[in-house]
Amino acid sequence: MFRDLRVSSFSAREGLSEDSVNSVLASRDGTVWVGTAGNLEILGPDGVSSLPRRVLQGKQVASLFEDRAGHLWVGMDNTLLIYQHGKFREIKKQDGSPVGLTMGMTEDLENNIWVETFGPPGTLIRIQGLKVREEFPAPRMPLAQRLAADPQSGIWLGLANGNLARYRSGKIESFLFEGHSNSPVRAIIATPDGSILGATGFGVVGWKNGKQQTLTARNGLPCDTIHALISDNQDNLWLHAQCGLIEIPNNEMQRWWEQPERRLKLKVFDASDGVQAGEGHFSTSARSPDGRLWFATRGVLQMVDPAHMAGNTVAPPVHINAVVADRKSYSPQEGLRLPPRTRDLEIDYTALSFAVPQKVVFRYMLEGHDGTWQESGTRRQAFYNDLPPGLYRFRVIACNNDGVWNEEGATLNFSVAPAWYQTNWLRFLSIFFGLFVAWSIYRLRLRQMAMSMSARFDERLAERTRMARELHDTFIQTVQGSKLVVDDALEKSGDPVLTHRALEQLSEWLARAIQEGRAALNSLRTSTTQRNDLADALQRATENGVLPTPIAVTFSVVGDARDMHPVVRDEVFRIGFEAIRNAYQHSSATQLEIELRYSQELTLRVSDNGVGVDPAIAEKGRDGHFGLQGMRERAARIGGTLTMMTSGSGTEIKLSVPGGVIFQTSRSFRKELLARMRTLLGYHPPPSSR
Repeated sequence: MFRDLRVSSFSAREGLSEDSVNSVLASRDGTVWVGTAGNLEILGPDGVSSLPRRVLQGKQVASLFEDRAGHLWVGMDNTLLIYQHGKFREIKKQDGSPVGLTMGMTEDLENNIWVETFGPPGTLIRIQGLKVREEFPAPRMPLAQRLAADPQSGIWLGLANGNLARYRSGKIESFLFEGHSNSPVRAIIATPDGSILGATGFGVVGWKNGKQQTLTARNGLPCDTIHALISDNQDNLWLHAQCGLIEIPNNEMQRWWEQPERRLKLKVFDASDGVQAGEGHFSTSARSPDGRLWFATRGVLQMVDPAHMAGNTVAPPVHINAVVADRKSYSPQEGLRLPPRTRDLEIDYTALSFAVPQKVVFRYMLEGHDGTWQESGTRRQAFYNDLPPGLYRFRVIACNNDGVWNEEGATLNFSVAPAWYQTNWLRFLSIFFGLFVAWSIYRLRLRQMAMSMSARFDERLAERTRMARELHDTFIQTVQGSKLVVDDALEKSGDPVLTHRALEQLSEWLARAIQEGRAALNSLRTSTTQRNDLADALQRATENGVLPTPIAVTFSVVGDARDMHPVVRDEVFRIGFEAIRNAYQHSSATQLEIELRYSQELTLRVSDNGVGVDPAIAEKGRDGHFGLQGMRERAARIGGTLTMMTSGSGTEIKLSVPGGVIFQTSRSFRKELLARMRTLLGYHPPPSSR
């Protein structure tokens, strides 16, 4: 591969004496001074040359600095030298001892030369007139590694703990930055806008007009470890970092000062551009008068020329290579139709850029699924899972190493076929079925409400009908009987004994009417008969006829009495009572036979030897009377059958009610039945723990 690298390297192959560059200085005359582990070399138009060792007066070159007078200051081993007229002159402390290993140097507005020495102890030294005037050893002065002149007055110190400090008019002021792990400030500069920036292992620390911020990866830096920093002739900031060389435009830096959380638009040069990561020990960056930037990276010297950096203006063509669905490859042709229930989809794409192909970045979007562009970086595959059936359009665009985008990119239209349960007709049927079910539930609910209201109305009507029957069968009959007694007494009003007897009977019947009226009212809440005394109640009814007609009564009970619901029991009693009353009042009979039979069903039979009943009356009842009608309604209400047989020799009324309707199964009978079933099944319950 043949191409020009953006970043040039100078090492032993290019003429340096060794691959160990500790510091670099670009003087105002265009000369580049390079300090190596054992020599001070000059990089000029004619190539690389070295100062004779007899002139150096030492081995290891440390910091390099050029003052306003054009003098070269060199830290050599533990000495500080100034280069004048082809010779070095040593600057010593006030006691005549060497100043020590120099870590950084600068010159303030008052032409004072400030030197930070390693020590021990670390000491800040002020030199004026080529003589040491003041010494500030630690801890009197915070321990620093790099120095920079303040544009207004005094100097700035890049401290060993990662913070910044300003020394002005004999006072030291420290500025603390949170979130670092005591990483030293490796380089410090004062920018043209008045801000102070320091390179650390946790980003770039900055101070401007009393405001301090930290520029890190959250602002878009590819990494936080910064070795050196410097501004170019356009005031753009360049960072030499562990992950490459970073260029940040000046307008982006100004936006960062206004918005500390902002992600900056920057440009990164990496190994593909010729960058070699490394950390210089002393003077790590310099700028030539022609605008070239120099960086000492310990192993080599690197140079970048921002003003003459050829750009790649060709937008890269984009191509879609393949489509892989559920591990099966498909040709990326227009109108591609993928099978139903496609789960894993992979779309492979690429872009043709031969300058720096590994720095081509992509964006893609699946229309119909993605709402925005997906930033895939340098990845050349797009992945999707469980796409629903439908039509899709895949778009991918790319940019080259200089940020030139191919906005048109490449597209692919494809579809995912629906499964049978994902088709539109099934959705339509499902919606229709759901609406039908909802409508059916709604109709059922309306019917239930209507039935409930009808049941309540029927219950009210049934209760009114029952009360009418109660009043007719008991209360009105008693009142009617009372009237007959009074009428009989009035016909024989001349007989005081008969009148007295009639009054006694009238009093007794009125008391009965009161009792029956109360019983009818009480029946609105509960049954009037709470005990299983159906036979006794019918027997008492034969002994209290409404007329003093002598009738011979035969009463018999066949079978064992069975428990039944009190309401049902009352209905049977009312039917029998009405039949007995009718026999007393209308049959003119001399014999009355009553039979109550308990078997698979309950049977009540009332028969007499009277004159019988007119068939028309037996069928429809007498106008204004509701006795037979009420008996039939009561029988139908409890699920029974009422039959009437009449002739000139008597009348028989028979009521039959199924035992499953009327009889209640006793608890002892259920226990006995359960025990028999357990015996047949061979099950024996475990003994109780009590």
